[in-house]
Amino acid sequence: MTATTDGSTGALAPGAPSANEADTEKTVTDTAEQADPAGRQRTAVLQGTADAAREATARATDYLLSVQDPAGWWKGDLETNVTMDAEDLLLRQFLGIQDPKLTEAAARHIRGEQRPDGTWATFYGGPGDLSTTIEAYVALRLAGDAPGAPHMATASAWIREQGGIAASRVFTRIWLALFGWWNWNDLPQLPPELIYFPKWFPLSIYAFGCWARQTIVPLTIVSATRPVRPAPFALDELHTDPAVPNPPRPLARTTSWDGLFQRLDKALHLYHKVALRRPRAAAMRSAARWIVERQENDGCWGGIQPPAVYSLIALHLLGYDLDHPVLRAGLESLERFAVWRADGVRMVEACQSPVWDTCLATIALADAGVPADHPQLVRAADWMLGEQIDRPGDWSVRRPQLPSGGWAFEFHNGNYPDIDDTAEVVLALRRVRHPDPQRVRESIDRAVRWNAGMQSRNGAWGAFDADNTSPFPNRLPFCDFGEVIDPPSADVTAHVVEMFAEVGRGHDPRARRGVAWLLAEQEPCGAWFGRWGTNYVYGTGSVLPALAAVGIPAEHPAVRRAVGWLERVQNADGGWGEDQRSYRDRDGWAGRGASTASQTAWALMALLAVGERDGEAVRSGVRWLVESQLPDGSWDEPYFTGTGFPWDFSINYHLYRQVFPLTALGRYVHGGPATGPTAGAPVGD
Repeated sequence: MTATTDGSTGALAPGAPSANEADTEKTVTDTAEQADPAGRQRTAVLQGTADAAREATARATDYLLSVQDPAGWWKGDLETNVTMDAEDLLLRQFLGIQDPKLTEAAARHIRGEQRPDGTWATFYGGPGDLSTTIEAYVALRLAGDAPGAPHMATASAWIREQGGIAASRVFTRIWLALFGWWNWNDLPQLPPELIYFPKWFPLSIYAFGCWARQTIVPLTIVSATRPVRPAPFALDELHTDPAVPNPPRPLARTTSWDGLFQRLDKALHLYHKVALRRPRAAAMRSAARWIVERQENDGCWGGIQPPAVYSLIALHLLGYDLDHPVLRAGLESLERFAVWRADGVRMVEACQSPVWDTCLATIALADAGVPADHPQLVRAADWMLGEQIDRPGDWSVRRPQLPSGGWAFEFHNGNYPDIDDTAEVVLALRRVRHPDPQRVRESIDRAVRWNAGMQSRNGAWGAFDADNTSPFPNRLPFCDFGEVIDPPSADVTAHVVEMFAEVGRGHDPRARRGVAWLLAEQEPCGAWFGRWGTNYVYGTGSVLPALAAVGIPAEHPAVRRAVGWLERVQNADGGWGEDQRSYRDRDGWAGRGASTASQTAWALMALLAVGERDGEAVRSGVRWLVESQLPDGSWDEPYFTGTGFPWDFSINYHLYRQVFPLTALGRYVHGGPATGPTAGAPVGD
């Protein structure tokens, strides 16, 4: 039962009756049921669903409590695709630090992910991806797999059918150029002088999203030095014509943006040939300083793998030897991204998600009825409080006067707190009765102030930066993989709006601007786009609880359209699912896919928030969660329901399958989100 300051057992769902109203309603219902057998049957079905949900909630609660780290945090594996493992092996080959045991363990993982047609996909059940397949193939060749082996020959044949290496993305060809498998002259140019562009310039490094910025700065050094390590073998089998590995392609029209940037790239290639040595060397030193200044205490960069590998290569090219403290710490941090499984397989995580997992787990347990002063919730709150960031980072370029106060996603990432984590940590902390309430209040106050200050001009919120919306970075020929800017999104904005409501500031002008933006962003079908989760189910599952929290009535047309859409896309088995392909084909895939625990939970959380508890859609969804639960209280979920870059980089958060179903079941059983010991007490500006 959820503990609250007034001794109640939890918040009522929107429109739920008070105790006196419930007694009157029960009398009316009992009288009606005596004359209506169908009514009795419906009540029995609802009661049976509620009983089953309570049992499932108890099992899931026990399971989630059992997997907490003694330090107070939770972290599930963050599964992406085998490019992480392939690039790790390529990095070790480049630096000359191969390890036979590690190589074979990684190769076993890569082989295990190959599809029957010989390809590798970027998400479970997805189609083969050319660049991923090329990188996986090369990694296996480094591990000793012969090109004539059946699994390798099938892969190389498919690669040639898709256009070969020439048709792969820029990042794949950069890795190949490091070993002479691709010509540096045939890659887009990225000059290190970029580091000197003023912060306001549309192609400044601060015009890129933080993940792209951290990757691009070291790549300017790599692009300028153009290193080539001796290749241990040829890759002729990956070209459609080895004699002409890069067939000429016509340029786009001069009057088009693509044509303009293609010609700019040609000019940069000419500049590379005539760049003065001393100014260029100075630019590379400035870029190196920028990189070193952003290395975290644990040796990583931004808590994510891509900037780390490119930063290590760049600094090594500038003379940092492998025993240098910066490189040694960086290499040690990469090993912490590795997950060694019981069967000896090694998988590399692109990132780690302890702050995100911990705040979501705390919310789930509180909403499932775990007392607010439960020792494990207090331990989680202590850990989160210790992770709050109190120094400026790159975000302060656009908000120089704003005091810090956010949280990052990872264990170590002081430069890049994010707005989404910060909002959810606030929601989590408000649910815990901590022995030092003043410390919690002060922490929440700093967090709310920081999130409020990170609002973009259009009234919404992005993930890491404010007003990171320049259209030009995406136009660069270099940037052909995933998002490189960080515009506001519906899911992040919704979580911030919900945070405002939770701290008693739902009528704050900033919150109301966020609500107006959300209402304007609703898709014609009634859903909302999900930037950081897949996809329309996630966006809608984020927005409806936020709208309800700030008092938008269940009868509002936008709410009714969203409810109608969720009901229409519910699967016949009672669950909800959505495939990553909805990012490319909205009409064919939005809200469509095999039922998953996390996506079913998102839909249920949305419907419960707007008063649909007794509807058939909710009952069927709850039954699906109950029936798909494993005996130990967990759920299985091979599908990728998280998003790094829409379509291009998909994520399977292994804890999503636990925290979100528990949250949904808890809210179904207890009537709504836990109010928490301090809910409703407003915080300051």
